[in-house]
Amino acid sequence: MKDLYPSRINGYPKIINRKDPIIYNSTANDGPLNQSELDFYEDNGYLFMPNLFSTDEVQILQQELRRNMNDNKESQEPHVIKESQGNEIRSVFDVHNNDEFFHDLSSHERIVSIAQQLLGSQVYINQSRINFKPGFKGKDFYWHSDFETWHMEDGMPNMRAVSCSIVLTDNYHYNGPLLLIPGSHKYFVQCVGDTPDNHYLESLKMQNFGVPDHDSINWLLEKGGKIDSAVGPAGSVLFFESNTLHGSNSNISPLPRSNVFFVFNSIENKLVEPFAGTTPRPEFAANRSNIKPIIPKNFEMTKKSFMVNKQYYYR
Repeated sequence: MKDLYPSRINGYPKIINRKDPIIYNSTANDGPLNQSELDFYEDNGYLFMPNLFSTDEVQILQQELRRNMNDNKESQEPHVIKESQGNEIRSVFDVHNNDEFFHDLSSHERIVSIAQQLLGSQVYINQSRINFKPGFKGKDFYWHSDFETWHMEDGMPNMRAVSCSIVLTDNYHYNGPLLLIPGSHKYFVQCVGDTPDNHYLESLKMQNFGVPDHDSINWLLEKGGKIDSAVGPAGSVLFFESNTLHGSNSNISPLPRSNVFFVFNSIENKLVEPFAGTTPRPEFAANRSNIKPIIPKNFEMTKKSFMVNKQYYYR
């Protein structure tokens, strides 16, 4: 397969114009987003939707966030990522496969229908995780394009994926929210350096390869005109394009910042061999097995959720 977006090069990196559509043959008639929202996403590479989940639903989401964190706090499994300087949980990956509640949430019609509209096809989960950014200790994550990593280390052929971040704790300017450069998704920034074997062991904690150079970031910022931040109340949802440049600051405030993160990939954009020529990352970081289109579920969460025989019920 022809590599449309070569990266991890030696020498001076180039900035390549995007070769894929941003919205794939969809209109306001094909899903819940209106034309103004579609236009904003196409221009900026992201769309922040405040209060997509209600206050009652947020209580359940936060309850399940705490449960998942407690379930995994002593875990040494590879899909449970700890901070680089300490034993605090940074991320729990593959929650749509390993946690029944979050499996159901990943197929919620409210978010899947938007992903389908943006990508113009049925979708599946390429990656899922819960991100914990505790107060005082949550570390930063440097500027990067997710697609650059997914392309080079996972073999995602085209820019036909969208990330869905459900805000589980109130996001303020001061507790390490996601930062984004508008319009950056229209350009692919080549990155410098060979990819080390098993790079994911370090990159999921702190990424040193597959990050753009300072000149390219400055150029994208000049084009976009600003840095935006995804601030808003718990229950809000951020959709951002796979190639949108983003990052986050450390959280030195007392307030935690957590979210559940689903990557929806088009069923027509399944992973191939990594374009970096490396061994594919493990399944928990990039789903390759048993790929099936999501069947959206329309269910409501209210004040309490409880589990009987490992089945969740909502009432």
